[in-house]
Amino acid sequence: MDLGLVGKRAVVAASSGGLGYAIALELAREGASVAICARDAARLTEAADAIRAETRADVVETPLDVADADAVAAWIEDAARRWGGLDLGVPNAGGPPPGVFGDTGPEDWDAAYRLTLRSALSFARTIRPHLASGGSLLFMTSVSVREPIRTLFLSTVFRSSVAAMAKALADEWAPDIRVNHLIPGRIATERVAALDADTAARRGITVAEVQAANAAQIPLGRYGTAGEYANAAVFLLSDAAAYITGASLQVDGGVLREIR
Repeated sequence: MDLGLVGKRAVVAASSGGLGYAIALELAREGASVAICARDAARLTEAADAIRAETRADVVETPLDVADADAVAAWIEDAARRWGGLDLGVPNAGGPPPGVFGDTGPEDWDAAYRLTLRSALSFARTIRPHLASGGSLLFMTSVSVREPIRTLFLSTVFRSSVAAMAKALADEWAPDIRVNHLIPGRIATERVAALDADTAARRGITVAEVQAANAAQIPLGRYGTAGEYANAAVFLLSDAAAYITGASLQVDGGVLREIR
């Protein structure tokens, strides 16, 4: 299948590792130019060099914190100037720390808002004027937007807001720009490993036991890979998904069993 991504111009946030990196890499493999960002400058440079080495794509890296709205805006503006516009955008951010409602306070809520919701808002606001007609924006959320996760209170609240924003923008920006959001299940990333370690500590069991219990709840019987998630992301961003907007796609091995 021709995804129609050769020559496309993409910005992918929080992309030095994990799901963001996997998406940036796959876009580059398909012929897109990619701007990436992350807080850790050294790790970001390694990621950019790895993508260039494999794909020969035009990759631009910018160290920044996605919770810094001004920095996000400057990064997107710079990419748009470099390439004369943009076609694809992936707002992304590391998740808020785990915890139940009783573990959190106003400072935690404010920090989670800046990281998870405001960063996505800032991204969308800045990129819209630069998106060419037929462009695509893909938000990344969590299974918590469908089924609240008790120990991920902050993520449940703010990622649900991101999902609502994606739906609203899909209507507002149609027919010129498509907007979708992608829901990861248990994907084997550093973030999920940290969450498994937190669960293990809370329950007084080993991480291996947590992972085995989680895998047993997944119909496909295992955690997904970042590459599998990226394949779905790149499809939704691509011209091959030209009649898909306002969609919520789960990449979770079947763990969400609701009927919608």
